[in-house]
Amino acid sequence: MASVTRAVFGDLPSGAGTVEKFQLQSDLLKVDIISWGCTITALEVKDRQGRASDVVLGFAELEGYLQKQPYFGAVVGRVANRIAKGTFTLDGKEYKLPINNGPNSLHGGVRGFDKVLWTPQVLSNGVQFSRVSPDGEEGYPGELKVWVTYTLDGGELMINYRAQASRTTPVNLTNHSYFNLAGQGSPNIYDHEITIEADAFLPVDETLIPTGEVAPVQGTAFDLRKPVELGKHLQEFRINGFDHNFCLKGSKEKHFCARVRHAGSGRVLEVYTTQPGVQFYTGNFLDGTLQGKRGAVYPKHSGFCLETQNWPDAINQPHFPPVLLRPGEEYDHTTWFKFSVA
Repeated sequence: MASVTRAVFGDLPSGAGTVEKFQLQSDLLKVDIISWGCTITALEVKDRQGRASDVVLGFAELEGYLQKQPYFGAVVGRVANRIAKGTFTLDGKEYKLPINNGPNSLHGGVRGFDKVLWTPQVLSNGVQFSRVSPDGEEGYPGELKVWVTYTLDGGELMINYRAQASRTTPVNLTNHSYFNLAGQGSPNIYDHEITIEADAFLPVDETLIPTGEVAPVQGTAFDLRKPVELGKHLQEFRINGFDHNFCLKGSKEKHFCARVRHAGSGRVLEVYTTQPGVQFYTGNFLDGTLQGKRGAVYPKHSGFCLETQNWPDAINQPHFPPVLLRPGEEYDHTTWFKFSVA
C-alpha cells in the first residue's frame, strides 16, 4: 500500500494562494506532487543496489516553478503540444490562441494548466486535483471541468485525466516530466537505452508542426522498436535529438508504449497508456541556464520526456485521431509509469 502525506510547499506572490505538496510513498517509489500545475517535483527510485535517487528534473522551491522554465513535471493543457499558427476553426468559427512558441501555440498558451493552482483531494493511495477552466481561457471555447488523479501502487505511478466540456472544444492532456534514470543532475541521457512501440511517426516542419504525413519508422532514425542506446543512435543518424510524435496502436485500452533502461543503475521505466501517441523529447532546448535541485544544472540532453497524448495539431489535421470533446461526453485517459530494476 502507498501512504500519502501533505505539507505546505510555498505561497504564491501577492496572496494568490498556498501551494501544497503531496508525498506518495510505497516500498519502491516516493513521489512528490504539488498543487501548482499538478507538478511532479521529485520521484525517487531505487537502483540495483537499493540506493534511491531522484530521477526527475525540477526545483526544490516554489520560486523555481514560477519562473520561465520548460514545464518541468507539470500537467499541460487545455491542449498539449503545438497548434499551428495558434488558430483553428470549429463549427464555422475561427479561434485564435496565444502564440508562445515561434509562430505556434504550445501547451495551452501563455497561462496553461501548468501555471494555475489546482484544488487537491487526498485519496487512500494518491491525490486528485481538480479545476474549472473558464469559457474563453487562453482562447479556447467552453467551460472545461478537469480532474487529474495520481495514484501509486508498488513501483507503478498511474495518472488519470478526466474532463467534461460545456461546449465542443479540443482537449489533449499530458504530464511533462523530464526523466534521467541515472539521477537528476546527471550530465546527459546518452547511456539510456530506449524502445518505443511504434511503426510510424509524424515528420515535422521547421517550426515542429507535423507536415500531415504519417511516415513508417522502418529504415529511419525513428525506428526504436528494438532497444537503441541513445547517444550512439543520435551520432549514427547525425540528429540533434528527438521532439516527435510516435504513433501508437489506436487502441483505447491500456497498451505498451515505451521502455527505457539505464544499464549503469539498473533502473527501468516502462510506459503504458490509453493514448494514440507519445511525444518523445530529448531535452534539446535545455541549455544549462536553470539551476535545479541540489544545485544541478540541466544542459541539453540531460533529461527525456515521454508525453503520452493525442497527435500534435490534430485540430487542424482531420486525418489525425479526433481531439474534440463534446458536451455530454467525457475525456478519460490513463498513463502508467512503471519502475523496476533489471
